Amino acid sequence: MSEEYDVLICGSGSAGLCAAVWLARCGINFKILERREGPLKQGQADGVQVRTVEILEHLGLSEDVLKEAYHVLELAFWSPDDKDGIRRSHLEPDTEPGLSHLPHVILNQARINEILIEDIVKSSGQSHIQYGSDIREVVVDSEAAGTPDARCVTVKTIENGVERTYRAKYALGCDGAHSAVRKSLGFKMVGDSSDVVWAVMDIYPRTDFPDIRKKSVIQSDSGNLVIIPREGDEMVRFYMEMPVSTPGEVTPERVKERIDGIFKPYQVEIAETSWFSAYSIGQRLADHFTKDHRVFLTGDACHTHSPKAGQGMNVSLQDGYNIGWKLAAVLRKHAHPSILETYVSERHQTAKGLIDFDRQFAKMFSSAYRKENGYTTEDFQDYFIKSGRYTAGLATQYQPSMLVRPGHKDSMASGVSVGMRFQSAQVVRFSDAKAMQLSHALRADSRWSFIVFPGDVSEAQTEKRLFQVAKSLEVSMKQLPTFQNDIHSFLSLVLVLKSDRRKLEDRQIPRLFTPNAGKWGVKCLQNVFVDDVSYHAGHGEAYAKYGVNSEVGAMVLVRPDQYVAGIFDFMDVEDILKFFKDFATRTTNGFH
Repeated sequence: MSEEYDVLICGSGSAGLCAAVWLARCGINFKILERREGPLKQGQADGVQVRTVEILEHLGLSEDVLKEAYHVLELAFWSPDDKDGIRRSHLEPDTEPGLSHLPHVILNQARINEILIEDIVKSSGQSHIQYGSDIREVVVDSEAAGTPDARCVTVKTIENGVERTYRAKYALGCDGAHSAVRKSLGFKMVGDSSDVVWAVMDIYPRTDFPDIRKKSVIQSDSGNLVIIPREGDEMVRFYMEMPVSTPGEVTPERVKERIDGIFKPYQVEIAETSWFSAYSIGQRLADHFTKDHRVFLTGDACHTHSPKAGQGMNVSLQDGYNIGWKLAAVLRKHAHPSILETYVSERHQTAKGLIDFDRQFAKMFSSAYRKENGYTTEDFQDYFIKSGRYTAGLATQYQPSMLVRPGHKDSMASGVSVGMRFQSAQVVRFSDAKAMQLSHALRADSRWSFIVFPGDVSEAQTEKRLFQVAKSLEVSMKQLPTFQNDIHSFLSLVLVLKSDRRKLEDRQIPRLFTPNAGKWGVKCLQNVFVDDVSYHAGHGEAYAKYGVNSEVGAMVLVRPDQYVAGIFDFMDVEDILKFFKDFATRTTNGFH
């Protein structure tokens, strides 16, 4: 006899858990099947890039991460000196100033997983994880896959020596580079490995090297090494290129000899080694990401690469972040299953771009490659700095699709890029004068967000235009999917005014932007903001940052995962309905 679920998640890594966070919040019936006997205790990944921290903030999970993690604020470059040693050549900010209001941090993957699991339990009362579940077979009934509600995916496992069978509408392969799901479906990893071998170790060092608590890139005549300070004040991670042909040739003695040569004239004594490994660089991409749009591969199950750019855990988590809200929308009957096709197009594009980048990034780390191709130490450092936006996870731009619609109105918010994540800016909340990030108004509750920038409503024409837009919006929202007849349950409205906040009157704000909400039906004042000076945090200049002319205004549609879907002007409210018509589901008065 089989157990039945809406979604089976095979693997409890960062991709699977992030998808599960969405499903738990949306009340979806799911199960996580994990081969390990318990939670991850010590993860190999530790870099939490800026975009991932933004995602965790969106999910309301960043507080503990920021409190516990090491914050990577500065990058030190070291080069050969003229005395057979090394010298610090210069310092750079780790993340381009102004790129995000959040930092790049270092925190063990096991702790990130723990935070995600805690949220799943908080949302649904249980972790949904079946540990000790070894996946043996995944089969899709392709004929039944065309029927939306069919449980056409069968997963067979071995648990405590006993075979068990699960059936579901959808399944996610989140089970790592040696994915049993991928192998069962007959998909292959395509790519290659290089003959460059790197060692990685977490150590407690006793040293006189001055930048041991900075992220540092050391290029010496004896080799290359990257320092990543770990959370706490003592442990650091070393990545170093090794002069061997295979990982099996790497021994602790050879690594220590290498360290001594690279750090010369500084001394490094290893008080204790917490973790040690060696690897050869490989970049591979799965030949398929989905089977009948019922089983989807995520994370290392569909893309593998070197760890030096710190992308593995981050891109995997972002895969889960992408597919999770889409599955929830389909299973809640808010969207047609066709939106799941965008997971493949968006994340395959991202994974391919990552592998192309990683291939060049890994080459630039290689002393032999730089020497053969005439690259200097300065060339490498310039390349490293220029790659910062990419390694921060902030260069992703999804291509046009049913969920991403660039158009001729995009110039109305010239600082906003359709298909990219919506960058935050400081604004002041109208109700209580609190300076805050606008991204905090985009809540991870599966709703789309429509951000309205009308300009200065102290101008009579602007106020009139805003009330006209509100009237048209209300008509449109009644035709979108709803939950319990709440027109705000699918599309959340956010208002950002360009006015003198202290002269604003409540009557100048259409009631549509302050609906009654919650158990007690209290007037919601959380989504009305002003781009104005705050008492203690200065002026956010949000209109300038977003490139919005306050005399003309603009409206920005943001997906549940914070990516910009489209930009509209005040004459095009009906275009919002046209946008959703291709995939949103029928309502009583609906269009689909």
